Amino acid sequence: MVYVEYSFKIDPLQPASDILIAELGEAGFESFVENRGGVLAYVQKEEHMADILDEITVLKNPNFKIDYEIKEIEQENWNATWETNFNPIQVGSQCMVRAPFHEKTGVKYDIVIEPKMSFGTGHHETTHMMLQFILDNDFKGKTVLDMGSGTGVLAILATMRGAKAVDAIDIDNWCYLNALENVKRNNCKNISVLEGGAELLQKRKYDIIIANINRNILLNDIPSYVSCLAKNGVLFLSGFYEEDHRLIDESCTGHGLVFEKKLEKNNWVAVKYVF
Repeated sequence: MVYVEYSFKIDPLQPASDILIAELGEAGFESFVENRGGVLAYVQKEEHMADILDEITVLKNPNFKIDYEIKEIEQENWNATWETNFNPIQVGSQCMVRAPFHEKTGVKYDIVIEPKMSFGTGHHETTHMMLQFILDNDFKGKTVLDMGSGTGVLAILATMRGAKAVDAIDIDNWCYLNALENVKRNNCKNISVLEGGAELLQKRKYDIIIANINRNILLNDIPSYVSCLAKNGVLFLSGFYEEDHRLIDESCTGHGLVFEKKLEKNNWVAVKYVF
């Protein structure tokens, strides 16, 4: 499989890089690597079009200077790309997310992720906040859904925190395959990795649902999440900006959920609701 790599140089870096990643995700880009100068973004060559950046509004914003270069990259070069750009992430004092080529740490929850092309390493604010929510809440003996699981990092931490059974679901085949590898790498035997979308949720029940996707998918799927929540269940959501929280909140409360807590990081939001 061949991918097209866009190397964006951004000045100033924030909040332009977060806006750029969100808009590129809507345009079909599958994965991103944030670095000191900007963002690397990847899209499958067969999905790449000459006008793919036409609707990326942040590129036209006069407050930011954004330049980019394009090149094709073969799948077998991913490891070298990630080793160059992927640094370990620490969440609080207990959790570290690292790649296999990083040295093992002494933290309680040492998560090893081969990120490849899937989203969810802890580098992005939304994943980082969701990891924090998992650290701060009780998962012991719970049944858990990680929706839009990407690398599987949230499902893995939920298991390490004592969840008895976790379903990790992603609609993207690459994410599905990557999550299978990462689940095995972290010896998480009670995680079931599934490929698909909300249609897989019929007749399933969970004590906790985690969904770190984007605003539009969340708004569409919140009714499905609520139908799968057990009594006194908990729903954690992220993948949207502070200005989108009102819409998310209206949908959640309209379906019987009660808002409990919000985390914010660089205008990104993660929220907790109880059923």
